[in-house]
Amino acid sequence: MTPTPNHTLPDIAVAAVALIRDRRVLMVTARGRDVLFMPGGKIDAGESIADAAVREAREEMSIDLRPGDLHELFTVAVQAHGEPVGRLVRMHVFGVDAAVAASVTPSPSAEVSELHWVEAADVHRCPPAGAEVLQRLAAAELID
Repeated sequence: MTPTPNHTLPDIAVAAVALIRDRRVLMVTARGRDVLFMPGGKIDAGESIADAAVREAREEMSIDLRPGDLHELFTVAVQAHGEPVGRLVRMHVFGVDAAVAASVTPSPSAEVSELHWVEAADVHRCPPAGAEVLQRLAAAELID
């Protein structure tokens, strides 16, 4: 029997950062997990989407960005990983200015265990939102 979607649950609004170098995008794994996630997280009350992306870049990749270093690429709205059927994650994905992306040195923070430079072929290691991001980045010819 297929679970019935719950349409009363609010979407989970998140901001994510697509740091792209050499036709690969940086993704993270959380402690004790092998699933690849876009660096990002929930948008705090009173916080702009760009400010959330800047904060998450610092918290997960240990890099300091400014909102002006970012440009919104797209938003994906898909089933949220590990949530009841019908609960969507609405992920606002920001690209990083190419000169800034080339100048930063990302490293794992306390919130993540590893950083991974990935391409579209890694889609099988991602939850739905990450998979959609990889597919869109590949379709836009930003990653291999």
